[in-house]
Amino acid sequence: MDFTKPETVLNLQNIRDELVKMEDSIIFKFIERSHFPTCPGVYLTKNPDLSIENFDGSFLDWALLHLEITHSQLRRFESPDETPFFPDHLLRPILPSISYPQVLASYAPQVNYNEKIKATYIKQMVPLLSKYDGEQNENYGSVATRDIECLQSLSRRIHFGKFVAEAKFQNDKELYTKLIKSKDIDGIMKNITNSAVEEKILERLVKKAEVYGVDPTNKEGERRITPDYLVKIYKEFVIPMTKEVEVEYLLRRLTDDN
Repeated sequence: MDFTKPETVLNLQNIRDELVKMEDSIIFKFIERSHFPTCPGVYLTKNPDLSIENFDGSFLDWALLHLEITHSQLRRFESPDETPFFPDHLLRPILPSISYPQVLASYAPQVNYNEKIKATYIKQMVPLLSKYDGEQNENYGSVATRDIECLQSLSRRIHFGKFVAEAKFQNDKELYTKLIKSKDIDGIMKNITNSAVEEKILERLVKKAEVYGVDPTNKEGERRITPDYLVKIYKEFVIPMTKEVEVEYLLRRLTDDN
């Protein structure tokens, strides 16, 4: 997939291939997070043991914000497949801009589910991923770093729903125009859902978790991740949120001239 070539970006097979690659990235980042406990203090808005001057958010928010500021100067968020968690705090890139052709609708950056992704990750995924439930203050920095890697990978994967939605719209404009005009959310959801593809994703995740989740040098076969929780994360959170992104994107599609 080449973002300078629209014909490659809106090819559904190319999109699916890219999503398969993302699975590996997400799994390995989950494995890195699994080495640490939950560390709830990392997510507290007001942690009595951790005071950050002139900042009201959590330690994770602080770390993520400052990393995104730096990454924005490296033009990360000029790429159409990147969605920032703090879009109002980005700086202009130091590197010269890349002129990407407009593949998505002009409002695409406004379809931003990162707050929901972050809340779901902290409340639902961290307890599944963590080594145990508890604090480990000396590893706050490592935990926040691993969390950021997980969040950025999840965000990219879920927001790829915009490319899926645009590709499906282009492939059947008549159908989606009718559904959008009638604001038929159920109809849109039905037509963007491919149960067979979703089942293949879950089956593939089980196999990958079985292979990647065990350290072959560990004689006791201790698992770092399990197929059960990996499937749960995708089935209950990642896939549904991706489809929410698709629906929101499509509902506004007729307002754009692209």
